[in-house]
Amino acid sequence: MRKLIKKYSTGHIEFTRKAETAERYYRNKNDVLYKKRTCDEDDNGENPLRNADNRISTNFYGLLVNQKAGYMFTAPPLFDAGSDEINQKIVKFLGDKYAKICKDLCVSAANSGVGWLHIWKDDNGILKYGVVDSAQVIPIWSDDLDNELEAVLRIYPHTDESGDRFKVCQYWNKEECYAYSYKMSDADEAIYKSLKEFDMFAVVNGAGGLAEYKNVLSHGFGEVPFIPFFNNNNYSGDLWNVKPLIDTYDKVFSGFVDDLEDIQEVIFVLSGYGGESGEKFLQELKKYKTVNIDNTEGGSLTTLNIEIPVEARKEMLILCRKAIFEQGQGVDPDPQNFGNSSGVALKFLYSLLDLKAGLAETEFKLGFGRLIRMICGQWGFEPEQIIQTWTRTAVTNDLELADICVKSSSIISKLSAVKNHPFVENAEAELEKMKEEKQEAMEEFGEGLFNGNLKMGSGEAVRSDEKENKEKDKR
Repeated sequence: MRKLIKKYSTGHIEFTRKAETAERYYRNKNDVLYKKRTCDEDDNGENPLRNADNRISTNFYGLLVNQKAGYMFTAPPLFDAGSDEINQKIVKFLGDKYAKICKDLCVSAANSGVGWLHIWKDDNGILKYGVVDSAQVIPIWSDDLDNELEAVLRIYPHTDESGDRFKVCQYWNKEECYAYSYKMSDADEAIYKSLKEFDMFAVVNGAGGLAEYKNVLSHGFGEVPFIPFFNNNNYSGDLWNVKPLIDTYDKVFSGFVDDLEDIQEVIFVLSGYGGESGEKFLQELKKYKTVNIDNTEGGSLTTLNIEIPVEARKEMLILCRKAIFEQGQGVDPDPQNFGNSSGVALKFLYSLLDLKAGLAETEFKLGFGRLIRMICGQWGFEPEQIIQTWTRTAVTNDLELADICVKSSSIISKLSAVKNHPFVENAEAELEKMKEEKQEAMEEFGEGLFNGNLKMGSGEAVRSDEKENKEKDKR
């Protein structure tokens, strides 16, 4: 364990730094909040012409990540393992938290380049799963072309019952897990000396049936119970394509606000002032609305106006915003981009987001496929094929979709028309409800004919009724 920590933790530092930066930007804590003042300063550390120091952080990155997570996982993927019984067990195992797990994986993958899902059994032997912070996971891959996951080194903080904080080091391979710990206050060199076994796994004693805690666990999965969900084929996060643009936008916008705040104070240019100090000048101006100027010395009073390049900064902000959504492959929520757009126009707006989501979906399908196979293996079932159904959530033109469904009803099945209607969530239930309403209408119409001693579907009865009505009109 000492050798593993020393070998892999050093290279993991850069990964952790980038992941923490992306997480900070996701929470709208951009670099502009921590910048140093770049204006010229005098000997006292202050610039009399620059008092404003606004630091405005714009959460474009958080918007891009949330767009991606909502677009892909508002309706999480469904699985078909080829058996109705197994499918029901899968739905029960995934539970109510499944949708949140999917979104957390997407956000983690977008920030760090990969999200990690951990599967384990609790002390009662119940199968569970959850998202692990990517900064805690150090994967160990094979050197062959398959690039399989051979082991995982997980290091995370922990607090015991007495309040002492330390770090737990777990080494997971395909058969077992080994646990160790060291104090968080220890330096890097002290880690290797203070590292000790950490008994955290409850293992039942076969003889007495009592559980005792050990630092070694046989997990019984037959493979490493950690599943990677990569963000794209480059294994990179979403921040680094847009970070320079976001920093530029924050800098220009904050500087613009600083200029507006600094020039609100009028700068007076005095010549031949007869007073003693500038403070007395302001007092007289405020009290008497007049200023004492010595005309014999050519005294005068003027004001200095500062021009701000408004149009240049406005154009810069527009260009930065456009580039952020282009490079970040998102949808700019500016209302001017939507209006009363048709379905084709809306699809064009979502084209970049759809491209980014497609790359992530390809990688996520591998992870979800492995998840389903792992849990099916615990039930003694090996699916031949796992069918995944993915649904994207986007803004649509409901009026146009409804009109298409109505016009297509004569050339497609009723099930297809109902399934694609924007107001229908469950097509089968909707068809059943339509059938019940039609039956009720038929029964109600039939009772009205029966009370008039007429038979349903009788052409003679209808013509007789029309003839009787004509005779009444004549009378």
